[in-house]
Amino acid sequence: MHSIFEIFKIGIGPSSSHTVAPMKAGKLFREYLFKKNILSKTYKIDVILQGSLAFTGKGHGTDKGIILGLSGKSPEKIDNVTSKKIINKITKNNLLTLSQEHHIPFTLENNVIFDYKTPTKTFSNVMIFKAYDIDNKQLLSKTIYSIGGGFIKEKNKKENIQNTNFPYDFNSSKNMLDMCKKNKFKISDLMMKNECTLNNKTQVKNKIMDIWDTMNNCINSGINAKGKLDGQLKVKRRASEIFKALKKDKQKDPLKAMDWVSLYAIAVNEENANGGKVVTAPTNGAAGIIPAVLKYYIEFTKKSSKEGIVRFFLTAGAIGVLYKENASISGAEVGCQGEVGVACSMAAGGLVSALNGTNAEIENAAEIAMEHNLGLTCDPVGGLVQIPCIERNAMGSVKAINAARLAMIGKGNHKVTLDEVIKTMMQTGKDMQSIYKETSNGGLAVNVTEC
Repeated sequence: MHSIFEIFKIGIGPSSSHTVAPMKAGKLFREYLFKKNILSKTYKIDVILQGSLAFTGKGHGTDKGIILGLSGKSPEKIDNVTSKKIINKITKNNLLTLSQEHHIPFTLENNVIFDYKTPTKTFSNVMIFKAYDIDNKQLLSKTIYSIGGGFIKEKNKKENIQNTNFPYDFNSSKNMLDMCKKNKFKISDLMMKNECTLNNKTQVKNKIMDIWDTMNNCINSGINAKGKLDGQLKVKRRASEIFKALKKDKQKDPLKAMDWVSLYAIAVNEENANGGKVVTAPTNGAAGIIPAVLKYYIEFTKKSSKEGIVRFFLTAGAIGVLYKENASISGAEVGCQGEVGVACSMAAGGLVSALNGTNAEIENAAEIAMEHNLGLTCDPVGGLVQIPCIERNAMGSVKAINAARLAMIGKGNHKVTLDEVIKTMMQTGKDMQSIYKETSNGGLAVNVTEC
């Protein structure tokens, strides 16, 4: 079972599956070269991208993520400024630094190969790394899959997750709720018990607050930034102007809070689109929803507290774990319902928990949020995480708040269970045509003029 800190990970934009995971894969391949003592013999590295990584990899920065990983960089430790310096240096010199003593010829055009023809079978996002010596003899080949949310998996190996025996291991929402009822726990209590097998309670709370600080800093960075987003669409940043307009508007409007929520989400996803530091929640493409909803809890609800923030993350994390283990959080596998839909579901349940709602209300809120995201397609225009992704986060944030309020008004009474809607989401994703699963071959991506 996953820890919540595997669901919430600090990284850089624009995509967890197309930027963060390739960076991790590149770093892993570099480590293999060290471990097998063949790095000094390596003269050439080719990386072949298949599936969604091929179709939208350039717009999502997959090639850049890979060379950062091959350069030994980790997504949680690098920032946008440093990454641009490294990429510019490689582009200028056509050299990749594998170690201080060893540099090899490398260009994005020749050594990162976008394979549009080979169909993928097991997973939608495939990376094949190949290392050769100076005589063009293959030294090593590794196939690594990006499986959503920044997670990677090697071919013929189990997913690399923390091997922890949690005291309250669950594999379904029903299982989780039954354990809570038996032990008289709230969902956040159960998750805290689990996390405390990895860290003590103070450390868990501090790690949660570090995650929130990163999210909040991202909101502020997005609000303060101006200009246009990277990429051929030349999309103008809006967060700064929206912020000024909201500060200036003195009219009383009962729905004004929702305008602020939309601003928070847009600010985060504009930062993500430009490669800024964000938190996968559960993915980069949906990174604005949980920060926006949590900021709403802090700024617009009564008696918000640090303990409420902790409850929010523990509960949202539990819901994210259910989707990760029983369905998918990959837009390339199930469409945007697996990204924005899951983030919306997590945020709705987290908000109810922060507001001290019952377990039944939490489950109901998470179910409502996903039920009304079923079938949501992933069709980014130009292969960029901009249109419709940025506004979609704003809409998902408002929808999460609405779901939480509906669940609490109804005291958690409902017919459809969270387990049922998770199962339905996965079935819907399997039935969805591949052109709507992060390939930019259908939907808005083919019907919107790019320039």
